[in-house]
Amino acid sequence: MGDLYALDFDGVLCDSCGESSLSAVKAAKLRWPDLFRGVDSTTEDWIIAQMYTVRPVVETGYENLLLVRLLLEMKVPSIRTSSVAEGLTVDAILESWSKIKPVVMEEWGEMDRDDLVEFFGKVRDEWMEQDLKTWIGANRFYPGVPEALKFASSTMYIVTTKQGRFADALLRELAGVTIPFERIYGLGTGPKVEVLKQLQKRPEHQGLKLHFVEDRLATLKNVIKEPELDGWNLYLGNWGYNTQKEREEAESIPRIHLLHLSDFTKKLK
Repeated sequence: MGDLYALDFDGVLCDSCGESSLSAVKAAKLRWPDLFRGVDSTTEDWIIAQMYTVRPVVETGYENLLLVRLLLEMKVPSIRTSSVAEGLTVDAILESWSKIKPVVMEEWGEMDRDDLVEFFGKVRDEWMEQDLKTWIGANRFYPGVPEALKFASSTMYIVTTKQGRFADALLRELAGVTIPFERIYGLGTGPKVEVLKQLQKRPEHQGLKLHFVEDRLATLKNVIKEPELDGWNLYLGNWGYNTQKEREEAESIPRIHLLHLSDFTKKLK
C-alpha cells in the first residue's frame, strides 16, 4: 500500500513571503499611485517587515495587495481613507482580517476580487519577464524540501491557492524539481476540499493512504466538516504561515497532526 500526498505550496514547501510582499508593494504603487507617491524607503521597509507578521491571514495572493495599502494607511494618517485603519494594530489584523477585508474593499472601491487577482498576477508576470533571477531569488524553499521532493517515492500533488504557473516556475527554477503540471492544482481549480474529493475518487489512487499537508488551520477545519473526506490524514505544518494560537488549537483537534519540518521531509522520502 502506497501513499498519496496533497501538499500546499506557500508555507509548506516554499517561503514566498519576501516575493509576495515585494510584488504587493510594486502592485500597490501601480494601483494607487497617488497614495504611494510620497512613500519613502523607510516606510516601505516597515510595511514589508509587517507583512511577515500578518502573512498567516492571507488565503489568496491578491490579499497581500490589500494588506500593503492597509499597513500604509495605519502608518501614514494623512493619506488615510479607511475607517478601520485608525488605531488598528497588526495583532488586530491577525484576529479579524475576515471582517476587515470586506470593509476596506468597499471603502476603496475594490469590490472586484477577480480583477484584483488578475492585476496582482500580471504584476508578478511582468517582474518574472523582466528579471526572472531576482523574482526567483525573493523566494526560498524550506530546508530539506527540494531533496525530499526529488527522492519522494509517494504519489504527489500540489494543492494551492497560488496561480499554478508560479508554483511550477519555482519548483523547476529554484528547487530543481519537475512535477507534471497536471498534478499542480492552482488558483482557479476549485476549493481545496473539492480537489481532495477528486483525487480520492481516481481509480489509480484506490488503496493509497491519503495525506494532506497544509499551513492554514481554517483549511484543515473545512476538510473536517466534509464527511466524504474522513479518509484523509491531516497535518498542520508548524513551520508555515500560522500563529502560536492556531498551533495550540490544532493540537486540541484529534484529526489534525501538528507536523515539524524535519518529520515532514522524512515522511516524503
